[in-house]
Amino acid sequence: MNLTPYVSLKWAFQLHYDLRFRTHRRRQLLINNDVDDLLEEICQRHDYRLLDSNHHQDHLRCLLSLRPEQSISKTVQTLKSNSSRELSIKLSLGPPIWARGYFARSVGKVRISAVKNYLEKQGEHHGYESRLLPPVYRYKTSEPTTLFSTRACFDLSHHLVLSTSQRKGIFTSDLGRLLSDYWLGVAAKRGFAIDQISIVPDHVHLIIRIVPSMSVQECALLLMNNGQYFIGRDFPQFLIEAGINQLWQPSAYAGTCGDYTTALVKKWLDSEE
Repeated sequence: MNLTPYVSLKWAFQLHYDLRFRTHRRRQLLINNDVDDLLEEICQRHDYRLLDSNHHQDHLRCLLSLRPEQSISKTVQTLKSNSSRELSIKLSLGPPIWARGYFARSVGKVRISAVKNYLEKQGEHHGYESRLLPPVYRYKTSEPTTLFSTRACFDLSHHLVLSTSQRKGIFTSDLGRLLSDYWLGVAAKRGFAIDQISIVPDHVHLIIRIVPSMSVQECALLLMNNGQYFIGRDFPQFLIEAGINQLWQPSAYAGTCGDYTTALVKKWLDSEE
């Protein structure tokens, strides 16, 4: 079955990240409020939303809201290179201003434990659990995959939701299991991790972790296109019976989650001296 791949998506999203980087050799450089104003100006210029920031003399910490197509590594590179150029002029110093590497973690409206619990209860939430053979499949990793980056310490978890075309009821529990197994192979090959999956007939919830060089949109397109290819190749009858020629809606939801909420991190930043 010949299916058209997805190249772009319409998004509903809330993507918040806690970022930190230090000065080169921990030099005491950041001694005035010009740093915060500079950071705000850079973010506006490059379409990042700065939620909060705080700097000490030897490190900078900021809370950013990004778009699905924006990766952490590119964002940090932009912030460090632009601020380094401006600070070098203001401080009459040669580069480098910043040390190599950075820390990045995802934060969200709710903690990741709440998201995991929500995925566990999808069958009950949609009224499928009372059926004799509920069309629900759940996967939860027992050994989380370790992801690596040469220049970052990171933990980037996301809640991703994909819906079938026209919200048709495509997935059975068996088909959900086969799709999940296929996706796990894709994740291993393409360098991201899937920690949890919940599949009901017309939509899928996932908790994914990505490396800083990958955007959420890139990861979603990998899942959607590979999933559609797999179903179209091996199980085209499900699409034919549903009367659709695409597996997914050309849209998705993505939300960051982590051990801490956005509100808590913002409170910490506001209280730091």
